[in-house]
Amino acid sequence: MHTVHQILNQKQINEIWFIGPDASVFEAIQMMADKRCGALVVMSGPELVGIISERDYAREVILKGRQSRETRVEEIMSAKVLTVPSTESVQASLALMTDNHIRHLPVVDDGRVAGVLSIGDLVKDIISDQQSTIEQLESYIRG
Repeated sequence: MHTVHQILNQKQINEIWFIGPDASVFEAIQMMADKRCGALVVMSGPELVGIISERDYAREVILKGRQSRETRVEEIMSAKVLTVPSTESVQASLALMTDNHIRHLPVVDDGRVAGVLSIGDLVKDIISDQQSTIEQLESYIRG
């Protein structure tokens, strides 16, 4: 059973992309487009204060007719952020994301953001683990 720490170590990109709560939503969306990611953690100094995603943008800006250049990140971000420690299992993290209908999960150790996982990161790891198990069983059966 893999841990979140192992997934973070395997990721190609180890940077944590973040934005401040006073930034415009336009800046956040531009950064997501530039970084090719679906969410940014919102940081006030070293403190995690929220997360903003493409889903937040669609629901809170587009559908409500707001202007992304005039709307601040803190106005639409999710302030109640679910997090996991790096010691958490992949399965438990995936269950948390599924149960709460979220696609991005910050990893926090000792009050510090260590990384962000997407649901795709976790699913990819589980599929890889299952494929390895299948190959081992096939090898065992063939003798």
